[in-house]
Amino acid sequence: MNMVRIIIICCLLCSLNAAAQGQQETTDSVSTQKSESGLMVRLRQLQQYLDNKAKAAVDPQYIEVPDKPWRVILRYKENAVDVDYSQSVDIPATNEHSDWHLCFEPPVASSVGFWVGYRGTGFAYSKSLTKNAGRYYSFSSTGAKYGFNFRLRRFNTQDAKFSSTDRDIETGTEERSDADFTMPSPVWIRSVYINGYYVFNGRRYSQAAAYNQSVIQRRSAGSLLVGATWYQSSFDYADIQNAVFMIVGHGVYRAKVHQANLGVGYGYNWVPLRGLTVNVMAMPTVSVYNRVKAYKYDTNYDLSAVTPVDDYGDWNPETRTWANGKSHKPLLMANGVMSQFDYWDIEPEVDHSMFRLNLDLRLGIAYNWSNFFIGAQAQYNNFNYKNDECKINIYDAYAHLSFGVRL
Repeated sequence: MNMVRIIIICCLLCSLNAAAQGQQETTDSVSTQKSESGLMVRLRQLQQYLDNKAKAAVDPQYIEVPDKPWRVILRYKENAVDVDYSQSVDIPATNEHSDWHLCFEPPVASSVGFWVGYRGTGFAYSKSLTKNAGRYYSFSSTGAKYGFNFRLRRFNTQDAKFSSTDRDIETGTEERSDADFTMPSPVWIRSVYINGYYVFNGRRYSQAAAYNQSVIQRRSAGSLLVGATWYQSSFDYADIQNAVFMIVGHGVYRAKVHQANLGVGYGYNWVPLRGLTVNVMAMPTVSVYNRVKAYKYDTNYDLSAVTPVDDYGDWNPETRTWANGKSHKPLLMANGVMSQFDYWDIEPEVDHSMFRLNLDLRLGIAYNWSNFFIGAQAQYNNFNYKNDECKINIYDAYAHLSFGVRL
């Protein structure tokens, strides 16, 4: 009987323990559901706050903030860069003056990708379709009264176009020549572009309506804008295979520029029919900071007059003189053979100048229907800088097509 009682008591204890565990699991499940429910409530409250803030920032008669804040956009984009490098050269040996420039045009960079985001902020990814077009990165964000853009482009090319105007100083006659050729070694070019702007009439005018469709322009409106741009780039053909260009180009083999610009412009959204927006924005800018640093080589050749007799002998790299004691030999005496060519770094030159005029020009078209939209956008920038010996112009432009849906 005692044994039976012990077994019965053990069974009762096991049953009570199982019931307690079941009650605890039920309590944990309810607590988890309450916690998840609380998190969802907070997320909905945050979304509602952001939506109300976005709608309160604009005039609903002019700008509509869609109820569906999420967007998925498919994009096709093309980016083009054109770099012109100019020099003026005096050649005492032939009594000539030459104005020449090299033009580098890498292949147009085509890519396809997507953008996913909430309102004016999101994530983008693209896949390049073009070989040898370099690397290109971009990021942008817009709000009711502001916009921000970032672009990075890096590429190298050996394809170049050369044009020159040679003038005889004595007779005044000129001769122009143009040619396509291949550089002995690649030229590397990199540019970084950062731009921000402020919209004064942000309640009635929106850049975003035409460029990323986070809002919809309902009535035509325009606005004055102010903007700031930071631009830096480098032009590099330091490989010694390009030595002839370095000598003719006063020893410059690399140039770097850092430039800050301020500008005032105007943008206008034209709405000819419901859902369609056409935007034009132009902003000339003036550089308030412009620093150009030119890195240079010195060589044992130069553009001095040709000596009647070649008595230079062998080059001594330790003393950096020819056998006749001279430090430089006329380039025209090399006759295409520079077996004793030598070069070394010298102090770089830094030039500060202001009031360079650049241009930011944009065009955007967007059409909205139901929860879908399509768009086409283009932007053009021109940057220029120079020092006493060279001038470089960079033309940077892109265009893209997009199709998106609001979720």
